[in-house]
Amino acid sequence: MPVPTIQQLMQTVVDWSGSDLHIAAGMPPCIRAGGKLRFAGESPLAPDDTQAMIFSLLTPGQRQHLEAHWELDFSHGIGATRFRINVYKDKGHYAAALRALSSKIPAIDELGLPPVMRDIADRPRGLVLVTGPTGSGKTTTLASLIDYINTSRSEHILTVEDPIEYLFVPKKSFINQRQLGEDTKSFANALRAALREDPDVILVGEMRDLETIQLAITAAETGHLVFATLHTSSAAQTVDRMVDVFPPAQQQQIRVQLSNSLVAVFAQTLIPRADAGSGIQSRCLAQEIMIVTPAIANLIREGKTSQIYSAIQTGGNLGMKTLETSLRDLYAAGRISYENALARTSRPEEFQRIAGAPPAAGRPAVGPGGGGGSRPSFTQPITNR
Repeated sequence: MPVPTIQQLMQTVVDWSGSDLHIAAGMPPCIRAGGKLRFAGESPLAPDDTQAMIFSLLTPGQRQHLEAHWELDFSHGIGATRFRINVYKDKGHYAAALRALSSKIPAIDELGLPPVMRDIADRPRGLVLVTGPTGSGKTTTLASLIDYINTSRSEHILTVEDPIEYLFVPKKSFINQRQLGEDTKSFANALRAALREDPDVILVGEMRDLETIQLAITAAETGHLVFATLHTSSAAQTVDRMVDVFPPAQQQQIRVQLSNSLVAVFAQTLIPRADAGSGIQSRCLAQEIMIVTPAIANLIREGKTSQIYSAIQTGGNLGMKTLETSLRDLYAAGRISYENALARTSRPEEFQRIAGAPPAAGRPAVGPGGGGGSRPSFTQPITNR
């Protein structure tokens, strides 16, 4: 059977409403759709196949970088869909992971984001963090917030990304998008320069090091609205991670700066739906939402992050919500299974307390509002069509 082209595989991801494509030597191509991995075809790819697929997408400069460093991040579009692509070496051969991103930026309501996120995006200044593990939808959430600002008011929006994923079309705002490796040498360099480029809103694709975190906090302190991401799973962990990056002698100063500049933390995860859903609706978003009140700012300043969870529990009237409450609500609505909810929480006892006992054996593990649903089976082989 002829080997499919990379463009055919990418189109199949789109056709299956998938989120990811994996190619590696010695295995058939693999697609994640509805949160599940499925082999697309039966024939394993040869090393020459994967290399030819990957190199067909590269510019001469990208190929030179890959051959020098053995790793590369870039983006590539097919039709209305862009893919974020990471190329790496696996047992001496090139492999790649491709994440599908729609060219259409989902609206806040379409993503099911809470109304409080609009209120946060309307703030004139401060630091807003969207956190979660890889594949939790952080980029899409941020794109939705940036596009809301772009649609609702006149601002200078500056993004620093690795790579650029969603392309913004200027509406009311003036937008610059800078890509690491092509437009700037580092996040820190871009942030340092950004303070001289008259931005109102700054998006930092990822805060990876001490200098980037320090500059993001400084930008928020000096009157900018700064959005950024971290790979943390809760609001308290996010605060600790940012402080712990700094040497002990600086940590108290950073706590004070964070207490003054941090506006909100949205820690999120995506969970396969138990009811019917496809494409962007095949998974549910669960979020822990922390809005920084004077009381929470005081906890941050005094290093009492262990008490943040309790403050979130009592802040429901301000739009705050613990991850366990979010999971409970999704389960009660029949949108996710009890098992998947339990798997996503780091506080299983708290989830069980507010959600009730596990379902009895033989009863579907969904809430009272829905059934198990069904998903299509992605098993058909790809042919060279």
